[in-house]
Amino acid sequence: MLDVIPMIAQNLTWDANLSAFTMWVVIGFFIAVVKLPMPAPLQGILTAFLCLAPAAILIGWKEPFALVPIAVMTTILGAALGYAVRRFVGEGRPSTDS
Repeated sequence: MLDVIPMIAQNLTWDANLSAFTMWVVIGFFIAVVKLPMPAPLQGILTAFLCLAPAAILIGWKEPFALVPIAVMTTILGAALGYAVRRFVGEGRPSTDS
């Protein structure tokens, strides 16, 4: 929601708003199910940028300067989501190693 609120204020199209909201739902899922050997905020940032990469290529091709606020929001929200998931859900999926 925090990423979509500025987008609504800028009068962007609903498909852009829905795309951003869906991306963060997917990122939250990935953060919750993947356990990486790194601090939670760093895992959130890494996961967020990996999920953003395909869209960033498309966005950057036509509007490269639009990537600056997107990168800032992705860093902040990725770190916050990584921290929140680890804090409230726990350490992620249990290891399947025998």
